[in-house]
Amino acid sequence: MTQPHTTETPFELPAGFRFAGATGGIKASGKPDVSLIVSDRPCVAAAVTTTNQVFAAPVTLCRERSPRATCRAVITNSGNANACTGKQGDADAREMGRLVAEQLGCDGEDVFVMSTGVIGHPMPMDKVRAGIESAFGQLGDRFEHFLAANDAICTTDAYRKNAAAEFSFDGKTYRIAAMCKGAGMIAPNMATMLGVVVTDFPLSDGQASTALKRIVERSFNRVSVDGHMSTNDTVILMSGGDAQSLASDEGMNVFVDAASEACLRLAKLIVADGEGAARFFEVEVTGAQSDDDALVIAKSVAASPLVKTAISGADPNWGRIVSAAGYAGPKIDVAHTSLTIEGTIVFESGQPVACDAAKLSNAMKAASEVKLSLAVGHGIGYGHYWSSDLTVDYVRFNALYTT
Repeated sequence: MTQPHTTETPFELPAGFRFAGATGGIKASGKPDVSLIVSDRPCVAAAVTTTNQVFAAPVTLCRERSPRATCRAVITNSGNANACTGKQGDADAREMGRLVAEQLGCDGEDVFVMSTGVIGHPMPMDKVRAGIESAFGQLGDRFEHFLAANDAICTTDAYRKNAAAEFSFDGKTYRIAAMCKGAGMIAPNMATMLGVVVTDFPLSDGQASTALKRIVERSFNRVSVDGHMSTNDTVILMSGGDAQSLASDEGMNVFVDAASEACLRLAKLIVADGEGAARFFEVEVTGAQSDDDALVIAKSVAASPLVKTAISGADPNWGRIVSAAGYAGPKIDVAHTSLTIEGTIVFESGQPVACDAAKLSNAMKAASEVKLSLAVGHGIGYGHYWSSDLTVDYVRFNALYTT
């Protein structure tokens, strides 16, 4: 797969935050595995977490602590998910927060905790402690510190994923910086992905919670790699803006638009980095009875293994795509359904349309992002999802990698 552009050119970070990435020895590879983000003063924070009914101990903590007006830090470990680890896992997650709080002189509940890695293994807390201690010694507010924190949350990622945005409102300029990880166990409604968004835009705890839900719905909830929902997904928003000048509804909308754009770039990077993936594709649905219906249909197509394998083979297999739309649930008008693949109509008014399949296949091979445009009637509903193909390499990788 052609590697997408990642943000390696330094960008200005929101003021008031420090970052670090350290190695505690959790990963056998010796790669960085403890990431720390600290707010220099109490900030507003909110979290959105996995919808999987089997969820990790850190997810429980984030749910308990979100939203919060006095957050000081986010601590993340990679290499161990701390999922399905019983009461000891719960205690270990709380201990991670306590260790950070002790260094900052704050309450343990003012620290959010995330974990990612192998499921069902006890947390190696001696290594976690070592990593946290090391991270505090490396904290800084420069771009290199931000990248180090980003690297330390990665597991099977081929590259780090980060994005930034800057916007103006009411005569002031605000900044957003975001990082995430994710390459497998990715499905709509969150997946094995962790993310942190930091901003100097002022938000109340309630506003942060509302804003983050909107941002996630417009970005991370629009991607699918393998349809396997994780136990650990978490996205955290930290707002360090002046609490005395909270955002108006108009300001909230401007912030959500800017943050959603940055997070959508991250979501696309996740899909492009899908384990074993060779092609990236977008599913666009129009004509549904509502936007919600359109999203359900787009998700069904994007997550279909048969569609994904067709994309892998650059096979313009309209039957698989239309079928996946048909079993999605929402009503479609087959007589007024049409499908375009890379600009070529292959299905119209409920019937296939003759085309040069070899030429279309070559166009699919050449495209950096294969586009599937599906009209399912005359409604006003619109939605889209991004996904990656499924290849032999995906099967090989996951047959050998323990999760």
